[in-house]
Amino acid sequence: MSTVRDLDARGGQHCETTALGVLLRHQGLDLSEPMLFGLGSGLSFLYWDSKNMGFPFLGGRVKPFDLTRTLAAGLGLQLQVQETTSPRRAWENVAAPIDAGHPVGLQLDCYHLDHFASKVHFGGHVVAMYGYDEHAAYLVDTDQQGGAVSTSLTSLARARAARGPMTAKHRSFTLTAPRDLPSPQSRIIPAITACADAFLNPPIANLGHRGIEKAGKLVRTWLQRTDDPQRDLPQAALLMEKAGTGGALFRNLYRDFLTECTELHGSSHLRTGLGLYTEAATLWTEVAGLITRAGASGETAFLLQAGTILGDLSRMEREAMQALSRLEA
Repeated sequence: MSTVRDLDARGGQHCETTALGVLLRHQGLDLSEPMLFGLGSGLSFLYWDSKNMGFPFLGGRVKPFDLTRTLAAGLGLQLQVQETTSPRRAWENVAAPIDAGHPVGLQLDCYHLDHFASKVHFGGHVVAMYGYDEHAAYLVDTDQQGGAVSTSLTSLARARAARGPMTAKHRSFTLTAPRDLPSPQSRIIPAITACADAFLNPPIANLGHRGIEKAGKLVRTWLQRTDDPQRDLPQAALLMEKAGTGGALFRNLYRDFLTECTELHGSSHLRTGLGLYTEAATLWTEVAGLITRAGASGETAFLLQAGTILGDLSRMEREAMQALSRLEA
């Protein structure tokens, strides 16, 4: 058996920030989960629908692993990423750092993991691995999935080899903090303004504030979009609230990040953004509730109401990001 010693195996609400927290605490850098999410400029919005999808998907964060890359670049961390098509080499890429006493981040399809109760394919799931024996791998996942858990080596191999949307080729990564690490507080405003600029200037209409506006129009048609509204609409709402988002499609996490920031910076723009995201978080949870009720009842009125609120949210988040984009270091 090989395990990393003295590991702080705290779980979190969101998979990628949970794994980052494990890796960084082992490097002596202990930041809250909202701070990790915010420093990684993690907030976004995506309305995703295509012919081969059973039902539309609402996403509230940047693409898988973009958060990790952004966080590492902002904090001056050494990020070593390895990908391979060889299962044997993929295992060596994980076993070697663990044998040397370092936890490793993995991107994989959570469908295959033993500890996942709900079997849904998601190729952008991230966990931290800190040990293994001849039968099992020892992982840290979100609190919702059990925190410190184990899965068989065969299930781990399947999860890492999976192909499909958002998957990566046996991706593993480690983080190393330099001795002259810049103060994380000094990176807050650049991270906020970068996130705001991306949100305000999306390259396509499915992203950012334009994506929320589009969702507000299309959500009204969702009862016609499915053969099984009692399954698909509550499932979409569940993904917004419970599927590792921290609630309210990641808006709770970003609100909490901005709350921490106001304790460090006295900017009126920051307080404006915080106020608007506090209100937005509540409204996103309300939208999820309305979508659930529409699925259960088959009544379009709930979706019309959700669409109206999404229109309000598009304007509210645009206003919040405009304020935050005016922050100055």
